[in-house]
Amino acid sequence: MALHVLDEANRCLQCKNPSCRKGCPINTPIPEVIALLKDNKLDEAGWLLFENNPLTTICSLVCNHEKQCEGNCVLNKKGTPVHFSAIENYISSAYAPKMVKGPAKSNGQRVAIVGSGPAGLTIAIILARYGYQVTIFESKDKIGGVLRHGIPEFRLPKSVLDDLQYRHIELKGIKIRPNIRIGDAIGIDDLFRDGYKAIFIGTGVWRPNTLHIKGETFGNVHFAINYLNNPSVYKLGEKVTIIGAGNAAMDVARTAVRSGSRQVTCFSLEKKVAASDYEFSYAKLEGVNFMYNLKPVEILDDGVIFREVIEHEDGSFEEVEGSDKVYSSDSVIIAISQGPRNIIVSTTTGLEASKSGLLVADEYGNTSRPGIFASGDVVNGARTVVEAVAHSKIVAETMHRYIQGLNNNI
Repeated sequence: MALHVLDEANRCLQCKNPSCRKGCPINTPIPEVIALLKDNKLDEAGWLLFENNPLTTICSLVCNHEKQCEGNCVLNKKGTPVHFSAIENYISSAYAPKMVKGPAKSNGQRVAIVGSGPAGLTIAIILARYGYQVTIFESKDKIGGVLRHGIPEFRLPKSVLDDLQYRHIELKGIKIRPNIRIGDAIGIDDLFRDGYKAIFIGTGVWRPNTLHIKGETFGNVHFAINYLNNPSVYKLGEKVTIIGAGNAAMDVARTAVRSGSRQVTCFSLEKKVAASDYEFSYAKLEGVNFMYNLKPVEILDDGVIFREVIEHEDGSFEEVEGSDKVYSSDSVIIAISQGPRNIIVSTTTGLEASKSGLLVADEYGNTSRPGIFASGDVVNGARTVVEAVAHSKIVAETMHRYIQGLNNNI
């Protein structure tokens, strides 16, 4: 691996105006990191990566590199881009075990983080660096949010999350309260009562979107976000129909194949998949089938009735009457994204949400109620991990300035 990484590093042109960095949502200093590696300064390169992105090891594995850093590499125009994902993963994995520094000196002020997905983890880590007493409230038994319960093991090993918890959370003195959902026994007002100076909400989007068609409640039907949470408890059978063709659908399909299903098919309303080329190519390589321009109209005990659609240039669809056909399967998984649960909004006064249930927050993470901040999927809907981290860096600084009584405009 080291030789391969150095080969890739040596291909970097060290552009004066690096397009790779501009293509990275979190503005990773890619040329500087590569230069440090080539100069045998691996620790300095690792420090730079983690300082810029606390979840750098995770992002090296799950980012959409083909459209971000690598997709914007100048070498990509006429050949093969520098595979920074491999370089980032090598450096961050090698440097992580050396991160043994304990917590910063406490400033005596408490901050609550509700949800431990990419957004919550990022803000917890950054505020802990400032010396805040940070407590994470997580509804599940382990931290990670969508990272642990929405991304398959073969893409993001749980050991990476466990290491992050040890080095970035436990060693930094951040407290974790697992298996507790804010809005049930404990509410937002209870946190303010107990002296938390600011509260961050990063509860993600865990409510599956539904098709609203007949048969959706049958026992052979499941939702993608639920399936990915714990695939081992599902008995899908040999033949699986997946409705949807985004990245989540690719994760579901590849997981189903690994779980023993022999014929897995993704059905797309459009004439192409919504997933990235990278994820799509791996799914095809692993034997997943794809059907296009088909709309589900009813789910049966032994399959799904699909109707052909014609996709027009303006993006509209025209259903083809008389084209209904049953596509048989043992199980059906619906993978058409998801939305937020509203338990916090419904139990907290002064907290505004959109019609779809997403929290309303400005670009700095300020919600409609002073002292409460939000970012990530619960604000923007389902997005990428690195986008959540990038926005949350801004929100963390906003929270720090709010607590210190400074101007909130960063």
